[in-house]
Amino acid sequence: VRPDSGRIIVGGRERLAHSPAEARRGGVVSVYQEPALIPDLDIRSNLRLTQTPEAPFRDWLAELGIDDLRLSELARDLPLATLRIIDLARSLAIEPDLLLLDEMTAALPANLTERVLAVVDGHRGADRSVIFISHRMIEIAAVCDRATVLREGETVGVVDMTDGAEEQIVELMLGEIAQALPARATPAPEGDARPIDATPRLSGRSLGARRRLHDVSFDVFPGEVLGVVALEGQGQDEMFDILAGSSRPTGGELLVDGVSVSFGHPADAIQAGLVYVPADRAEALLMQRSVHENIALPFSARIRTWGPINLADERRKVNESIATLQIDTRAGGEVRQLSGGNQQKVTIARWVAGGVRTMLCFDPTRGIDIRTKHQIYLLLRELADAGAAVLFYTSELKEIQLVCDRTIVIFGGRVVSEVDAADADERNLLRAAYHFDPGEALPKAALAGAPSEAPVDR
Repeated sequence: VRPDSGRIIVGGRERLAHSPAEARRGGVVSVYQEPALIPDLDIRSNLRLTQTPEAPFRDWLAELGIDDLRLSELARDLPLATLRIIDLARSLAIEPDLLLLDEMTAALPANLTERVLAVVDGHRGADRSVIFISHRMIEIAAVCDRATVLREGETVGVVDMTDGAEEQIVELMLGEIAQALPARATPAPEGDARPIDATPRLSGRSLGARRRLHDVSFDVFPGEVLGVVALEGQGQDEMFDILAGSSRPTGGELLVDGVSVSFGHPADAIQAGLVYVPADRAEALLMQRSVHENIALPFSARIRTWGPINLADERRKVNESIATLQIDTRAGGEVRQLSGGNQQKVTIARWVAGGVRTMLCFDPTRGIDIRTKHQIYLLLRELADAGAAVLFYTSELKEIQLVCDRTIVIFGGRVVSEVDAADADERNLLRAAYHFDPGEALPKAALAGAPSEAPVDR
């Protein structure tokens, strides 16, 4: 992307790269949240494409915690976290003058995140620089000397990372929206406020799937946001795949409005009123199509209503959704040109436009900015207040009290705890997520932030 105005100065000299390869040759390398590796090539071939020397690449891989990688493996066969580390090691191997890290720690397990932060911190005082973009304040505070805050494409402040800096950054990022954000968007209802004979909108009864999901039961009621908390790999992925119709359970029963259902395809779940918002925006969106086309897709996908499309009605609903979610469409006609936060808003707007009965949110705020996160929190509460049922998994435990009425905790493929919103502080959720006894001490890695890796078997 070429700038419309302004200058880029690196090392005292004005530079304008016309391609990523040219920027790389000039000593400026970027590492993004989504790895820039070709899935159908092996790792060695990916290294050749960027003329990356193998020896320093392997050295950096080992320092970042991966020392058993075979370069003959296809990129598509490796876990996302491993691909992110490979992408970073490939960039470090050429010793760039300026390294840009754009949300690359999002969804990394805790041990790999610590390694990445240690490498970034090691550049402090060296003759090379790092621009570190992260939505996690604890990471910014740990490795950055100062923080530049952007809002709606403009610099709104530069903050030195001293005591009180985090509060300043949040205030600058939120701007006017901060006035609408109390500790929780709406007060959580009392546990006995629900009618005794209320029928759950969505229920799972002893759901099982492959090796990770064994016995999960839950109820989500109309007007409720039910949180899901779990360490990485405890069966939450499989549970949401079942609910969204992407896979079938190996046991148990799924009920919608009290009626047993079976989904063979995501279209079946959508037909039953269950809509899915994944963490990976690329999984949900047509990246080379426009915002309007992505939001309008469900209207043209209903086979029973195929025929002439009421373009005026479609345009009205799409525009209402864009306004409701405050989607910034200035970046262009293709969704891939939007920020991650605006892409996620488009995913949600697609379902809001047609009306929501049950929304399944799997880490929907992963890797997006604080302002957009809070807009999504408010929207989910508004959907629940309007009668929708929302199932909300998050890897950031602070979000539970901001959004949810209560939460279930999954460990080892089973529900091990249910916590009301009033008691769902980070420490209580961490203890439940690690399945620790009341008097047992939490590990240091857990206390440093939200858990993201599975514990050893106990």
